[in-house]
Amino acid sequence: MEMHFDVIVIGAGPGGYIAAIRAAQLGMKVACVDAWKNKDGKPAPGGTCNNIGCIPSKALLQSSENFEQAKHHFGTHGISTGDLRMDVTTMLERKNQVVKSSNEGILYLFRKNKVQFFIGLASFTRTVDGGFEVSVAADEAVTLVGKQIIVATGSNVRPLPNLPFDERVVLSNDGALDIAAVPDRLAVIGAGVIGLELGSVWRRLGADVTILEGLPSFLPIVDQAIAKEAKKAFDKQGLKIELGAKVREVNATEAGVTIHYTDSQGQTQSLQADKVIVAIGRVPNTEGLNPAAVGLQLDERGAVLVDDECRTSVPGIWAIGDVVRGPMLAHKAEEEGVAVAERIAGQHGHVDFNTIPNVIYTSPEIAWVGRTEQQLKEQGTAYRIGSFPFMANGRARALGDTTGLVKVIADPATDEILGVHVVGPQASELVAEAVIAIAFKASSEDIARICFAHPTLSETFKEASLAVDKRALNF
Repeated sequence: MEMHFDVIVIGAGPGGYIAAIRAAQLGMKVACVDAWKNKDGKPAPGGTCNNIGCIPSKALLQSSENFEQAKHHFGTHGISTGDLRMDVTTMLERKNQVVKSSNEGILYLFRKNKVQFFIGLASFTRTVDGGFEVSVAADEAVTLVGKQIIVATGSNVRPLPNLPFDERVVLSNDGALDIAAVPDRLAVIGAGVIGLELGSVWRRLGADVTILEGLPSFLPIVDQAIAKEAKKAFDKQGLKIELGAKVREVNATEAGVTIHYTDSQGQTQSLQADKVIVAIGRVPNTEGLNPAAVGLQLDERGAVLVDDECRTSVPGIWAIGDVVRGPMLAHKAEEEGVAVAERIAGQHGHVDFNTIPNVIYTSPEIAWVGRTEQQLKEQGTAYRIGSFPFMANGRARALGDTTGLVKVIADPATDEILGVHVVGPQASELVAEAVIAIAFKASSEDIARICFAHPTLSETFKEASLAVDKRALNF
């Protein structure tokens, strides 16, 4: 028996479940299909982000940050902790509970919005009158027909050639979130967002962490003034980052790994570790989707080809999130999901790629929106800069965390803010102010004339905006 829907969403990650909910809010009959299950065999909507990405990593980052604060910084507040130790089992149980709560929250939202949820792997089977047929491989096979389809199948981790993940010694981000005991020596291949965040977790808990990065510069996508400040902080913490390291061979056994690589000077080196986290990026996921059955076109990376409004090569089929072009960010997927649902409903869904923020949840946090100084130089665009250090901010001093700065880049003719870059405490929260400023085409003078509460970290944004005109008041 076939079941018919106005919209079928394939994938219940951040893009998929949000698209399904918005479509249902707009009066459509909606199904969402997802294959994720937790270790108990129960449905686990939320995709990579919720299950093995954004949410569990932030839970571990918070636990490890609490441990580091108690071990190294509580004494300055007059707090004695005595013999401090980390119970990794309890930490992982808390992380799992955070994930479970998010899974259950999505299931509740589906019920609330009358989204029909199917658990299983969805595949296109054929084009039919009025839509597309989708089969759901589950304990009981189901056939669905949808007038409109939204593909939101996300991405998979990219392995090193000839080095499969065993999630015991050779770890993806999944295994790196579930290490049962703190390793003495941990290697990380890739100094991107995932490598830095997971390396930070286990470094704080006592592991000797070395990160090997093939590129010659640190975080090239980040404004280089911010990247330089972050690198200084990581070096001081003892997070070892080797740039220009070309991995040649990895030998893994149950006892550990030996990584052979060429350093930035062209010298052959080897690194011994108990475990290695491979964090060299992600690839679009169309596994099992059977796109050929409906004529869906993929690019050379395996991503679904879409136009600026997320329409695919097949009218009536849309695609969003990690499985299409653009940054692989949960919030980007969410925005595309809302926009596509609204477009299907005949509205004018909108996504502004210029105002999508980026965040790295290390300590210090790194966050930015808009263009970097190096991008503006490459484009030949004139600009002015204002920056303000957290060491001159009263709230940062009270927190005991004065690392980093805020940098504002503005157009010299119009004073419109072109980019805001932050490294320091709560950068992930501060960048939201910058997103709003850029979205509304604010000038640095606009921000400089706004009254910010004192003492707050957000005052650094005002001061950096004042500094664009060389009139910062507290530095």
